Amino acid sequence: MYRKSMLAAGLFLLTVFPLSAQAQEKRTLFTIGGGYTIPNSDVQDHLGDGYNFTLGLQVNVNPVFGIEGLYSFNGLGEKNIKIPLLPQPLDTGSGTPTDFFGSMNMQYGTVSAVIQKPDGGVRPYGLVGAGIYYRPIKVTSPGVGYAPGYCNPWWYVCYPGGFVEVENIIGERSSTDFGMAFGGGVNFGTFFTEARYHYIWGKEVEELTTINPLINGDGTGDRKANGQFLAFTFGFRF
Repeated sequence: MYRKSMLAAGLFLLTVFPLSAQAQEKRTLFTIGGGYTIPNSDVQDHLGDGYNFTLGLQVNVNPVFGIEGLYSFNGLGEKNIKIPLLPQPLDTGSGTPTDFFGSMNMQYGTVSAVIQKPDGGVRPYGLVGAGIYYRPIKVTSPGVGYAPGYCNPWWYVCYPGGFVEVENIIGERSSTDFGMAFGGGVNFGTFFTEARYHYIWGKEVEELTTINPLINGDGTGDRKANGQFLAFTFGFRF
């Protein structure tokens, strides 16, 4: 009877505690998560907040030290900047304030060194890494155009025709640059929450010698399109 009781107690402990123990002892961990991305410093004046989605793989060299490879997609919100437009290039008037919108998504792949608490239900960690950041951006301005009548049952619409708002694409650019990430978080079993700061060394953009309201600068010369972002992410690591 005593042996049966001990066996039952042992089986109970194995069903309650092994999941967390196994998670901590696993050599390879898969990460999936999502959260909120915020531009920092001067970037905040030109791009809006957005979201992030991440996929990663962490290989634990030992219980304390690991190496992580991570891919992340960040969709950043539009930022509205009013630029005065003139009827003619040489017009000396004040111009008409016109809406211009800049929208960007940022994708990157990084490799990071991770220092973590090896055991326990609450396991904090810190990391530092580097990688490649791809940042395409699109600048648009609203306009008005005439759309003829059109019916499409698969789009659930039958339009009689008339003047409608349209989106004018002023320009599209992209930049692929080197950057670094610094951050940390906490593992709660398989669930995690973290914050990462990203700094990206961007390309130098030459300032035009002609007067152009699209520059929106102060005449200080060439500038670098460096990026700074703070990403808050939560998800699962198993």
